[in-house]
Formats: sequence, structure tokens, C-alpha cells
Amino acid sequence: MQIAPVTTLFLDIGGVLLTNGWGRSSRKLAAEHFGLDLVEINERHHLTFDTYEIGKISLDEYLERIVFYEERSFSMEDFKSFMYKQTQPFNDSIQFFKELKQQNGLKVIAVNNEGRELNDFRIRHFGLDELFDAYASSCYVKFRKPDLDIYRVACDIARVLPHQAAMVDDRPMFTQVASVLGINCLHFDSLDGIKEKLKKINLHHR
Repeated sequence: MQIAPVTTLFLDIGGVLLTNGWGRSSRKLAAEHFGLDLVEINERHHLTFDTYEIGKISLDEYLERIVFYEERSFSMEDFKSFMYKQTQPFNDSIQFFKELKQQNGLKVIAVNNEGRELNDFRIRHFGLDELFDAYASSCYVKFRKPDLDIYRVACDIARVLPHQAAMVDDRPMFTQVASVLGINCLHFDSLDGIKEKLKKINLHHR
């Protein structure tokens, strides 16, 4: 049972506010657009993407490993430009969480897995600083979901106890893991669905 009001919202970005930054569908489109071997790209991606997401290598280094390990007919800047253009906003979702924050006096902290350059671009391009007060992004804090330490760091950044926070994420595993700490975890399956779930922890949207 909830024993204190929720004062802080831990919010994922990809799948909740924006499309994923560099997911399977984007890699497939890139392979088609640039004439690359998708199987090879995905194999190399899975071997090194975690390292990029926790900020241990740059986007250039990541791309050198998955695409530019051999001569290409296009430039790295061309490829990065293509990557950035894959992100699309869920404008209704962004507006809803801005209003929820204002109406309930919430602190809103990003808790997301993303590489630094993609994260910085997405925040800047879609004006997410208007929503977020701080970022516990994997590239900044050096932990990735579902590592429990990323949620502990988020609580420290927000200066709240776990039961004072609610987390919204589109990955069920991530909400299940974070709930171990006592965070009020809500799976984002749709905007209408999350509105109903938030009401159950007394976060209302007018």
C-alpha cells in the first residue's frame, strides 16, 4: 500500500515520449538505404551497443565498429544524419506529461538507456528540457536498465525515497525490476492506459 504521496516521476523516453533512438526498425531502414548487410550490422551492434549506451565509447567509435570497419561509399556524417532523422515525437504523450507535472507539482527525471550523442540530440531537438528536471540517462550515470543502480541513482538525484517515486516505462522487465526497490512502477502500453494507472497512485490529469 502506498504510504506517502508520489512527488517524483521517473520517465522513460524511447517508446513513451519519442520513438526509439536506434532500434531494430531503424537499423533495417539504414541497411536498406545504405546497401549494408543487416545481419552483420545487427551482430556487431549487439556486441558493442551496451558499451555505447553507458558512455564508454563515442557515437563515432560505435559506428566505426558496426559500419565503418571497412571503406564505404558514404560518410559517417551522412550516416549520423540518417540516424538522427529516425526519431519521431509522440506529441500527445509529451504534452500529457508536461501537464501532469504542472498539475501535480512533480519532479520529473529521465531514466533511459541511450548513447550520449543520440540522447543529447533528442533532448535538444524535441525540447525535452521543458519536461525534465534532471537526467539519469545511462550515458551519464554509467548504468543501464535493468541494473538496479540506475534506479538508486535516480532516487539520489531526485532526493526521494523509492516509494515517493513512480516510474513509467514501456518495457515490462524494467518496471518489474525497479519495483523491487519499492518504486511505484507503471507499464506504459498506451497513453490512455497510463492515464488510468496514474490515477491509482493519485496522480490526476485535469
